[in-house]
Amino acid sequence: MHKEQAYKHCKMVIEKHSITFSKAFQHLPKARRQAVWAVYAFCRTADDIVDEGTDQEEELDQFERELMQFEQGIVPPGSPLWKALADTFNNFHFDLKPFYDMIAGQRMDLRSRSYTSVEEVLDYSYHVASTVGLMLLPILAPGKEAELRSSAVKLGYAMQLTNILRDVGEDIRLGRKYLPDDLMLEYGYTREMLQAGIVNESFVQVWERLATLAESYYNQGLQDIHLYSPASRLPVQAAAYFYREILQTARNNRYDVFKQRAVVSTETKQHILSGLALSK
Repeated sequence: MHKEQAYKHCKMVIEKHSITFSKAFQHLPKARRQAVWAVYAFCRTADDIVDEGTDQEEELDQFERELMQFEQGIVPPGSPLWKALADTFNNFHFDLKPFYDMIAGQRMDLRSRSYTSVEEVLDYSYHVASTVGLMLLPILAPGKEAELRSSAVKLGYAMQLTNILRDVGEDIRLGRKYLPDDLMLEYGYTREMLQAGIVNESFVQVWERLATLAESYYNQGLQDIHLYSPASRLPVQAAAYFYREILQTARNNRYDVFKQRAVVSTETKQHILSGLALSK
């Protein structure tokens, strides 16, 4: 399989599963754009094993074994993902720890489907989202990985908290509860209310506590935007702004994250992009 075909496969994956990320990073130079596709396809593969696999534990173990082989220079034949990653690894210098941490995060979804504290939710968020930012740093800011580690981790926290707040209803139907017990107890929102999809003042208070935390992490994570490569600054800001807008969309929907999904319109995304471009 030619590397261009492999990248085309990864591009299809990101366009199918995350229009937000695809649109945000479309302005990168070709080599960096393709590398983002490959990293995203890796993360999506791990995620799909947990969501759609028939024997998730074994399939996740096998995926980790493939990563270990890849680390040793063995590229599984016929796999567009590993073919694209092999070329990406030739072009950029990666630390493999975030890749292994991502797989560990997917295991958390298999073994723990309820969280007791905000700290536990943030630990989970690191594993499934901050790791993505750490994987992307060699592409978006080569040579600045150590300086930007905190930025990547915080933006990951922010985006995963946003995912959690957007997907409350979908997750509870899948038997997953990411709203932490400590906040639910503090505001008097019970598991029975959550299961019933009740949006009341208690729910809004829990939701807003996490949303405010997410918005704080967006702000903190973007403070070091000047350290990213010039070509990467707009895409990183766009991804963060697109995701942050999900929170406002959910507010506009009166916090009904049980019956409708908060989706940021193409028009709004274009407005955000235009504003960012003008502010450069």
